[in-house]
Amino acid sequence: MLIGPKGTECDLSGQCNVCGHRRDLFELPGRPGKYCLQCSADVATAILLTAEIDAATLDGRNSNELVDEFAAISGRMLERAQSAELGNF
Repeated sequence: MLIGPKGTECDLSGQCNVCGHRRDLFELPGRPGKYCLQCSADVATAILLTAEIDAATLDGRNSNELVDEFAAISGRMLERAQSAELGNF
């Protein structure tokens, strides 16, 4: 996939969809794109946590610990994505 202003496009097909790393990319079943090892682990964990949070909420159980863990993972992924934008990955 090419992105960027016309004439300055860059190919992102060989990069992690979160942090921009260009090596050791993995695909997750049912998810578009590719991810580095760290990001693929965090994305997979976030998917599972989302399902568990939903199930706990529907059952009327407390999901605060799951939500906290989800927030921590989301924060890590955001930091990596922002570092990639700055070229610090």
